Amino acid sequence: MKILVCCGSGLGSSFMIEMNIKKVLKELNLNVEVDHSDLASAKGIKADIYVGTRDIANQLVSLGGEVVSLNSMIDMKELKEKLCNAIEKVKNK
Repeated sequence: MKILVCCGSGLGSSFMIEMNIKKVLKELNLNVEVDHSDLASAKGIKADIYVGTRDIANQLVSLGGEVVSLNSMIDMKELKEKLCNAIEKVKNK
């Protein structure tokens, strides 16, 4: 399974969310590949789950994986809940 975090420029916010996802995955004892990218480059990267803030999430839908739309980049509770839901959907496909 692969998770790709996307933001407009692929720098600060996507990297911060990537680090938070890795913390959540460690808590859940899951070994999942996580990377980050800018929105334009994401079109060439295959992932099972795409994560982005709500302002770009609709642009991730066409990439073919589950999309996690975050209202807040720093809300760990929201991230964990939505990430767990997306992981379950991918596992059950």
